[in-house]
Amino acid sequence: MENKVRSSRDYLALAGKGMMMGAADAVPGVSGGTVAFITGIYEELIDTLRSFDLRALTTLYREGVVACWRHVNGTFLVTLLAGILLSLITLSRGVLFMLEHYPVLLWAFFFGLILASVWSLMRHVRGWGPSTGLVFFAGAMLAYLITSMTPGTLAITPFTLFGSGMVAICAMILPGISGSFILLLMGMYAPILSAIKHLELYNLGLFVAGCAIGLISFSHLLSWAFHHHRKLILALLGGFMLGSLNKVWPWKYTLSYTIDRHGEAIPLLQRNVLPDVFTQLTGQATLLWPALVLMAVGMLLVVLLDRYNR
Repeated sequence: MENKVRSSRDYLALAGKGMMMGAADAVPGVSGGTVAFITGIYEELIDTLRSFDLRALTTLYREGVVACWRHVNGTFLVTLLAGILLSLITLSRGVLFMLEHYPVLLWAFFFGLILASVWSLMRHVRGWGPSTGLVFFAGAMLAYLITSMTPGTLAITPFTLFGSGMVAICAMILPGISGSFILLLMGMYAPILSAIKHLELYNLGLFVAGCAIGLISFSHLLSWAFHHHRKLILALLGGFMLGSLNKVWPWKYTLSYTIDRHGEAIPLLQRNVLPDVFTQLTGQATLLWPALVLMAVGMLLVVLLDRYNR
């Protein structure tokens, strides 16, 4: 894979994009892959993950560490991961605070962000036709159905731990679909958090192994799709993002709760409602105008990033 030549300023901006991805991943229902797409690094990320293959091992054996590092685009990946980790330590706390105390405003910002991203993506797809339109519609319907599903429960077995890791990590790198939300749907969100809390190394090892296998194999598929069917895959991802707006609608009425690892109740099943109905059902202020302003800010941010990336 041919790596981009970047300056120190470029790598600083890349770390910032990683921080944005980490902040998005802190919100159940929002995918870090969406932010990667918005910021223009999605294809490079997929190609970088795909480069971890047998050729990388051969390069390491024959040409050494430096050549292998160049082959896997190591500086790009490490910089991005550093930004994600830094965000999880710092920014994600603020995001989770907003999610707990001002959820309408946070969801409104992400709604505007994703809505404008759909526009940006559709604008870059050249030559819309029946096939691209059908794929776009199918992606939107699939994402809508996934985000409308009722969470279930899987038995905790080595197979389900490994499989849930594969499925969740694949969802995490797809724009519009949240890996944490997929875990919640499978009933594996609480068990994985419990395994992390109690350092259940066997269960964590199975889950991480599933993530690794899923990430490497799925990135190969995505990279092939981008290089051979770029227009169709862009239409599909745009549909995913459009359908995911169902999950990030700001005004929600909670129908049921689940208990997190701290023993606190968190929303499990929610229904989207209109702002005036939201006030009638919850007794809370709609915050309509601040929410609309934050929607506009999210949309403006995408427009500015789109111009910057061009």
